[in-house]
Amino acid sequence: MLQASDWQAIWVTLQLAAVTTGVLLVLATPLAWWLAFSRSRWRAVVQALVAMPLVLPPTVLGFYLLLILSNNFAFTFTGIVIGSVIYSLPFAVQPLSEAFRAMGRRPLDIAASLGADRWDQFKTVVVPLCRGGFVVAATLVFAHTLGEFGVILMIGGSIPGETQVLSVLIYDHTEALNYQAAHTLSLGMIIVSLLVLIVIYGRWSKSPLARGSNL
Repeated sequence: MLQASDWQAIWVTLQLAAVTTGVLLVLATPLAWWLAFSRSRWRAVVQALVAMPLVLPPTVLGFYLLLILSNNFAFTFTGIVIGSVIYSLPFAVQPLSEAFRAMGRRPLDIAASLGADRWDQFKTVVVPLCRGGFVVAATLVFAHTLGEFGVILMIGGSIPGETQVLSVLIYDHTEALNYQAAHTLSLGMIIVSLLVLIVIYGRWSKSPLARGSNL
């Protein structure tokens, strides 16, 4: 049986995942577009910086974010949102970049020849053709945020109702030898993670842009 504190952590986690997903879809789209088509000599450097959270220990990233955010946002919901956005950045950028690259520029050139401005091209060409990439990016970010631990713990701690997310609460339950509560929450996250992966692979395999993708 879940306690009130468990439901509180679930609510904070869902809020964090939703906000992070929304912010990253806005920020990652132009960045992914630039990475897909840019020939700048700085492209490899930017790609490396975007991908760093994939290989950098979360505690290292969390430590430096704690130093940066300590005066204003450490141990606040805003602080864990900032950390979550940075930590999940590659999970949004990479699927979108792959989708944009698979689409190519030709559909945009055709739309431009018909008089469509850039905003119309994005709405009527990019979004429909790259819908699979947007779905995968949003789903990956949301799921990844649900399981974040190291970065969140470093910059947010475990404040009930503010920064205590599911992964941190599971750790707290385990540390308190409350294995039943930890098992219940962990099993729920396993089921959610499996369903998310089924959605990702099922949706992406049906996308016309799936061919040639690394996902």
